[in-house]
Amino acid sequence: MAFSELLDRVGGLGRFQILQMVALVVPIMWLTTQSMLENFSAAVPSHRCWVPLLDNSTDQASVPGTLGPKDLLTVSIPLGPNHEPHQCLRFRQPQWQLLDPNATATNWSEAATEPCMDGWVYDNSTFTSTIVAKWDLVCDSHALKPMAQSIYLSGMLVGAAVCGRASDRFGRRLVLTWNYLQTAVSGTAAAFAPTFPVYCLFRFLVAFAVAGVMMNTGTLLMEWTSARARALAVTLNTLGFSFGQVLMATVAYGVRDWALLQLVISAPFFLCFVYSWWLAESARWLLITGRLEQGLRELRRVAAINRKGAVEDSLTTEVLLSAMQEELSAGQAPSSLNALFCLPRLGLRTCISTLCWFAFGFTFYGLALDLQALGSNIFLLQALIGVVDIPAKIGTLLLLSHLGRRPTQAVSLVLPGLCILANTLVPYEMGALRSALAVLGLAGVGAAFTCISIYTGELFPTVLRAAQVHPAPAGPLYPSGQSGPGRSKPWADRVAPHWCVCDYRMTAVGLGQMAARGGAILGPLVRLLGVHGLSLPLLVYGAVPVLSGLVALLLPETQSLPLPDTIQDVQNHAIKKATQSTLGPMVLKSTHL
Repeated sequence: MAFSELLDRVGGLGRFQILQMVALVVPIMWLTTQSMLENFSAAVPSHRCWVPLLDNSTDQASVPGTLGPKDLLTVSIPLGPNHEPHQCLRFRQPQWQLLDPNATATNWSEAATEPCMDGWVYDNSTFTSTIVAKWDLVCDSHALKPMAQSIYLSGMLVGAAVCGRASDRFGRRLVLTWNYLQTAVSGTAAAFAPTFPVYCLFRFLVAFAVAGVMMNTGTLLMEWTSARARALAVTLNTLGFSFGQVLMATVAYGVRDWALLQLVISAPFFLCFVYSWWLAESARWLLITGRLEQGLRELRRVAAINRKGAVEDSLTTEVLLSAMQEELSAGQAPSSLNALFCLPRLGLRTCISTLCWFAFGFTFYGLALDLQALGSNIFLLQALIGVVDIPAKIGTLLLLSHLGRRPTQAVSLVLPGLCILANTLVPYEMGALRSALAVLGLAGVGAAFTCISIYTGELFPTVLRAAQVHPAPAGPLYPSGQSGPGRSKPWADRVAPHWCVCDYRMTAVGLGQMAARGGAILGPLVRLLGVHGLSLPLLVYGAVPVLSGLVALLLPETQSLPLPDTIQDVQNHAIKKATQSTLGPMVLKSTHL
């Protein structure tokens, strides 16, 4: 593998990679708070209709002093299905007869009630302000809250589609830097949104940028890390999401106002935008897209940071051209997304990896964005999801190293699916057990995210093929913008225009992210099946990851293999595996003979 050799020379796991991991993983922690924000900023507080006897000082003055707030509530608000004051109805006139000790709660008719014509009164004991209370997203408008979540997740879907292709064209770091700025500006603007539609618009823009940060962070980590440390880098990246869950619970516990909470989790991205200019662009992408001078400059910079001075001095354009000759000598390549599905050995990989991404998004967001349905203490639940997720992902890293990618991916989907299915057998009275199974299921799905993040990058080549590149002439080479004796044009000017680059690793990751976001959008809608059976949503949430995990067994194993750079590399890996599986029994037989 040409670039793998270059990376090993400048250092595939050194001081540069450590600094890069810190710089990229810290924003991931704050990124998670954006996705989990509406568990708190959109929490639905206890509420009732505004009624004059309780909420108008003039009417209160005419009430006999012997009547307390509880009595006034009884004559003003009917009882709801849970025998608590109804949240969406009030009496047209006070029902004083209900104060009679012999009266029952049924001594009133539907005609005596009306909707909350004058608004609602909210319980501010847990949150001083939420978007639900600010824009009255309750009763007839209760569907607007999940609509806001769907709009946010739709932004992640669009962002995954756009940012994946933009990264292939403009580079990983440039798109990442823009996404940091967009997250900071849009998140801050959302805190000052005057209306609910404007709030949803800014949240959509935040989600768009969040998808780009997630994709480019993972890709930069993979493309700057050697094969032996790739799993460690991506696992640390996914652990950022776990710590982000705990961070979200901590920040939300201390900040109970939705607008201030939105500001607190958005402001750090201004700092991320500033220091992101220090980050190195992917040298692999620079070289394959013909940016020889920039690629050479980044490789020398990494070698210097990793204290490999001798290697830094030996890196020249001749060395880069020789090392990358394999990629430059390949034939014509398809340049459309259809190539992922149509080219040999890639179609099945694309379908299955996309299904695994879908299962993650569908199950995780379907459960994680409705914490109020899992228990009363949403701060504790949010923290537990992150805490349990940490050992789950560390264990996943060990399994990836010892068990392999394919079986670990299957197990990380099947086991959480079984935990969720087991919840259908637990009575609703056992709330603690149901919450525990849900948290374990979410932790398992988080481990599946670690697997698929690593697995997708290893299944697909950086470039399928480069189009009809003319062999480099003999003799000394000159970078773009320079000339030499007997040369009319420098090497980069004569060779680079003939390159036809089709970087499909990022496109495959983007496709997977789109599938995950599509699943995330559908996940909350599954709760609507609860009207047909209380356990039906859990059956769907559990069945999807179980089936996806079983299908993942059809993928090839990629453990300890260098990243494929071309479609030929993918085919060579398959041939190598087939040869090993064929020779294995023969060697064993000859040993017995």
